[in-house]
Amino acid sequence: MATKPIARLQYITDGNQPEEIIRHCTAFLSQGGRWIQLRMKEADDQLLTDTAQALRLLTRRYNAVLLINDRADIAARCDADGVHLGKQDMDTPSARKLLPDKIIGRTANTLEDVIALSHSEADYIGLGPLRFTTTKKNLSPVIGIEGYERLFSELHRRGINPLPTVGIGGVTLDDLSPLSQTGLYGVAVSSSITRSSDSGAATAAFVAGVERFWPPTPTKK
Repeated sequence: MATKPIARLQYITDGNQPEEIIRHCTAFLSQGGRWIQLRMKEADDQLLTDTAQALRLLTRRYNAVLLINDRADIAARCDADGVHLGKQDMDTPSARKLLPDKIIGRTANTLEDVIALSHSEADYIGLGPLRFTTTKKNLSPVIGIEGYERLFSELHRRGINPLPTVGIGGVTLDDLSPLSQTGLYGVAVSSSITRSSDSGAATAAFVAGVERFWPPTPTKK
């Protein structure tokens, strides 16, 4: 299983232009972000690999985590910290064979997904979408804040302790407070940072917001 903690603020890249991706990731890291998921849906293997290798060097400078979306093979090739897999991607046991000590995240859209994944070899869950977003094709039905509340209430009723679960899909700064009350472990953000006029300033605001609404658990002496 993974040896690194799951971040409460995760940044998912958007688009297929390496220069833009590196620029936004540099801004994210420079403002305190420490978890990047490289998502390049339309890129060929060589472009994805080259970009992943460049980000691997960048994230190491900041002691940050790098995950690759969908492609466990490229995550292994680039010595990334792990992979995030969609519902139609490689099964978790197969990914674990490729990445025995790395982070494996999985996408969930329903209560049943969360329950199944919480009994799997995965390390965390990306649950969404919160609302409609243009950054992902074939979007599943939106969950909404009330949907998250109902889902975690049902998990609690059944006595199920889920994997760390982050909300995803159009998350904005205004969502942090209500989402933190639902049972979510944190959030994954893409367009609110990538499409802002200043991705560094947007990151700083999200870092501060996540620290405010998901304060660190005090360590026992």
